[in-house]
Amino acid sequence: MGKIVVSDNISLDGVIQDPAGDEGFRRGGWVGPIKDRPELNKLALDEALGTEALLMGRRTYEWFAARWPSRSGELANRLNSLSKYVVSSTLEHPQWNNSTVLRGDVLDEVSKLKDELNGEIVIPASFRIVRTLMEHHLVDELRLKIFPVVLGAGERLFGETSDKKPMRLVDTQTLGDGVAILTYEAVRHAS
Repeated sequence: MGKIVVSDNISLDGVIQDPAGDEGFRRGGWVGPIKDRPELNKLALDEALGTEALLMGRRTYEWFAARWPSRSGELANRLNSLSKYVVSSTLEHPQWNNSTVLRGDVLDEVSKLKDELNGEIVIPASFRIVRTLMEHHLVDELRLKIFPVVLGAGERLFGETSDKKPMRLVDTQTLGDGVAILTYEAVRHAS
């Protein structure tokens, strides 16, 4: 059975919008050039090597697809070879290799993916999908790379939920200039 893993860069105040600074958000670019940070590059590569498939919304997919197919290197090769699943009602012909558009109900489609795949199904960004899957208890793990900055505005990873969503801290790590990597697993209550 597959495992849904949310992997996101996030500010101290929960913002995930425009970490690279190329989406036009006034406070974007808060991660800085990852290519200049070898410890973040290694983290991204290690995660990609442990990933079975990527799950994304259309906007995140288009952002990745505009960058990675033309790149080379170990991380690019891995991302380009992975299966990619895109939740979208508007994307007609995905150009990035190994891409499949999921058009049905997101909960049904993700549940099917979890049944069909073995390994980690990683969701980068895609906060709308994350919110929906969190609400319906389909997220198994959160990997949050928390950058030491407060932005004060922007899209946040989590939105309102119908009830609390208990998580258990299972790993912590600190990189370079204070980036904290926190890994949480969902706490499932026995019924």
